[in-house]
Amino acid sequence: MNSRKLHEIWIEQCDAARTIKSRYGSQAAFDYIVTEKLLNFAGAAANHPEFARELPRFVSEVRRMFTPEELQTQIARIEREHCEDGPGATEDDEDLFLENTAAIAEQKRRFAIIKDFLTAPELGTA
Repeated sequence: MNSRKLHEIWIEQCDAARTIKSRYGSQAAFDYIVTEKLLNFAGAAANHPEFARELPRFVSEVRRMFTPEELQTQIARIEREHCEDGPGATEDDEDLFLENTAAIAEQKRRFAIIKDFLTAPELGTA
């Protein structure tokens, strides 16, 4: 997939998030654009350079969609929800449980990185 197509995809997703925000509020928009679309995009960026090149622009656009206070509030909510989830019931199949645990750990790691991008005083390169 070329970066032009990727650019169009995340722009459309941001437009949809703006509509969600106006109709349903910041929490619904944040859940859609950050915990779903941006986290998936960041996951793809780990293995695909074309996604990695677009990620800073996507993050920048998301930062423009929310006030710093909204970002802090929504990030804190997501972190609370993750802590409240706890380990849950154990799986009968230990391998499946370990795979799920690894996937959850990876998702939390990606969220921590996105959190840093969304809350940094400035975005830029060194």
